[in-house]
Order: sequence, then C-alpha cells, then structure tokens
Amino acid sequence: MDSQTDLVSMNIIANSGDARSYAFAALEEAKAGNFEEAEALMKKSDESANLAHKAQTDLLFQEANGNRADINVLLIHSQDHLMTSMLAAELIKEIILLYKNK
Repeated sequence: MDSQTDLVSMNIIANSGDARSYAFAALEEAKAGNFEEAEALMKKSDESANLAHKAQTDLLFQEANGNRADINVLLIHSQDHLMTSMLAAELIKEIILLYKNK
C-alpha cells in the first residue's frame, strides 16, 4: 500500500466502518429505550462519516485539479463502504424516530 490513493482508500474504509458501527450501536440503544445514548452514538457516527466524506471530497478536488487518482479495487471498495454506511445511518435515524414516537 504505497500510493496516496491507497492511503485515502483505507481512511475512507476505516472511518465509514466506524460510522456504520456507531449507527448500529445507536439502533440497539434506541431499541432499549436509551434515546440519549442513541443520539450520542449517532453524533459519533456522523463525525466518522464526515471524516470519510472529507477524504472522498479531497480526492474529487484533486481530480478536478488535474491530479487523477489511481483507480483500483481498494478505492472502489472504499466507495462501497462509504455509500452503504451513509445509507445505513440515514435509515437508522428514521428507525430511531419510529422507536421514539412509539
């Protein structure tokens, strides 16, 4: 893992994985009726997702400035992680609202 793209990819994977884990932990807290803890965990999820998204955005800016990234399986995998983590967090936020309003 020598290229800058590989390092950015790993950053995206690690942070989006954290975001997903925090979101699912928040869902478990909401199921148990611990909504303050669920909210705190969703905040952590959002913070991790923002770090992953910033790394992705930095790649996009580099591309826009003519510095093309090496596209490889690791980069594609990182994008999959980010996308699914973001979707999971969005759905979990809605599910938490349903538990709250139950």
